[in-house]
Order: sequence, then structure tokens, then C-alpha cells
Amino acid sequence: MLNPICKLFKIKYPIIQAGMVWCSGWKLASAVSNAGGLGIIGAGSMYPEVLRLHIQKCKLATNKPFGVNIPLLYPNIQEIIDVVIQEEVEIIFTSAGNPATWTSILKDKGITVAHVIANTKFALKAQEAGVDAIVAEGFEAGGHNGREETTTMCLIPMIKDAVKIPVIAAGGIGSGRAMLAAFVLGADAVQIGSAFAVAEESSAHPAFKNRIILSAEGDTRLAMKKLVPVRLLKNEFADAIASAEAEGANRIQLSELLGKARAKLGMFEGDMENGELEIGQVSAMLKEIKPAKQILDEIWQEYLASLKRFKDLHNELL
Repeated sequence: MLNPICKLFKIKYPIIQAGMVWCSGWKLASAVSNAGGLGIIGAGSMYPEVLRLHIQKCKLATNKPFGVNIPLLYPNIQEIIDVVIQEEVEIIFTSAGNPATWTSILKDKGITVAHVIANTKFALKAQEAGVDAIVAEGFEAGGHNGREETTTMCLIPMIKDAVKIPVIAAGGIGSGRAMLAAFVLGADAVQIGSAFAVAEESSAHPAFKNRIILSAEGDTRLAMKKLVPVRLLKNEFADAIASAEAEGANRIQLSELLGKARAKLGMFEGDMENGELEIGQVSAMLKEIKPAKQILDEIWQEYLASLKRFKDLHNELL
């Protein structure tokens, strides 16, 4: 039987590249799609006309399905929605906002919609809004995160039991072994961010990629829960946030400390101390910068090998 996510998105492998700010432009999205997964352009770091250019370039670089991730909290959301409709994007992943506002509008245009959530309450709201699939993102994930700090291991089975639509697991998945674990927990596919952030085709600054592959266990922390929870690599900025939070900083104080374009400063422009470096816990397992196709192929082959070991162990226990 065909995997429900592969059928929904018309892709070969149930592997989705996350739409990461400052990392996932048309080069990465097209490379992942050409390799058999679903590449996603991250609109969160793009002005509307920049997004339009990336969509057009992605269409020239691949004839395979690809999508766009749209954070719904952005003030120019109407312009972003207009662009993806005008450019006839067929797959949209929404996040960080209420899916009820835009899902029906997108689906009326024939667009397939998935929505990112971090708890059961919002999974049910997303299903009620009419989305086609849910991305259930656990505490291990990089970037914006859930306030509940529910790990992927706990989140996926809870969401799978709660909804009737396909579930895509995200957070802490950067290998074939983790992919198999997500499937055993009930996921229909996986969404992978950090492992693709260090791909050759990622638009992240080389200094950020190198910082990721040199990171170790414990080098990330969840910060700014009073503002917008985000997982960051430790640096001078992250330390300043941690100190402010320890002293009881409120939303306004954290917002002032964050300032504007902090993620661009770090992830895109390469300031490794003053920039905001969003990445997941799985960064400690990433040790090499590789082409996106190689990353996807290695994950898939490790998944198949792990599945075989699982089946062999299961047979021994019977």
C-alpha cells in the first residue's frame, strides 16, 4: 500500500525538508525534491517578491513537487498568500498561527495544506480547519518550538491517536534510525530540518554550517518562552538571553534584547556570537557538510537497514 504522505504529495520517499528561515531557499528545496523527497522553500525569511523569485527558480530547477512554508504570524501574510496563489504553488506548510484563517482559502485554490503543531489541542484545531496533514514537532526541534516542551517520543503517539489525517513527525530526526522510530510511534512521514541546514545547497552562512557540525551534546537550549520559544545554539547572544530570563525579564525586555534581524545576522550573515543561531538538538550528531541528495539517500538507506534489523529482532522474539 502506498504511503499516505507519498500519495498526498506525489513524492518517492516520505522525507520532507523543513522550511527553515535563512537556510531553505530554492537551491535546497529543488535538490531535495529532485532526490525524491519534498523540498520546501522557507518563506519566513523572505519578502513577497523574493519569495516569488525563489518559487520561479525552483520550478526551473525541478519538475518534482515542492512546497512553501508560511509562518502565519508575519504581518505581511496577505502578500505572501497572494504570491503562492499567483505562482500556483501546489503544497503549503503553515506554522505559527491559526490555520482556520487561511486553510480554506488555500484549499479553494486546489492547494494541499499541512500545518505544524506541538500539542494535541492545536492538532485537533488544525484537523477541524481542514488541513490535509499535520506536522507534529517535538521539543528537540530547532527554531520556533512548543511551550509545553513535549518530546517527539511522547508527542507523535498522542497526536496519532487524536487525529484521523496523516501525521508527519518532526524534532530530533536526522537519521534513518530516528526515522524508523518515528514510524514505529505512528508517524506516516518525517520532516527533517537541521540535517538539511548543513547541506551544500543550504543558504545558511558557511560559518553557521561549520558551527553546527562542531557542536556537541548540550550545545543548544530552548529560550524566550515568554516571547516565542526558540531553540538556539549557545553563543554570546544566547547567554545574554539566558541571563535576562534568569533575572525575570518580561516579554518587552526580551523583545528589546532580541531586536530586529537577529536570525539573519547569525544564520545568513555569519555573526556567530551576536546572531540568533536556530538549530535542533540533533545538531550534535551532524559532522559533515554534504549534498542534499547524499543526506537524503543516507537517511533512507539507514532507515531500510534499521527496518531489517528491527524485523530480524522481532522474529527472534516470536
